[in-house]
Amino acid sequence: MDIDKVREMSDPELELALRQAKQDLWQARFALSTRQLKDYSTIPQTRRTIARILTVQHERKLGQTA
Repeated sequence: MDIDKVREMSDPELELALRQAKQDLWQARFALSTRQLKDYSTIPQTRRTIARILTVQHERKLGQTA
């Protein structure tokens, strides 16, 4: 998910996407530990998605208080 798509989301959509991304990361780490993960690139991709969502949430928080 690129940053433009993240910025188009509403606040509730961002919360839902963040929850889903964290769940995906947990599942990927679990699959890695049990040697079931085939595509190792999903872990860094998911971490970047989480970072993008958190960045947009932080930008919005700063924009509301300024």
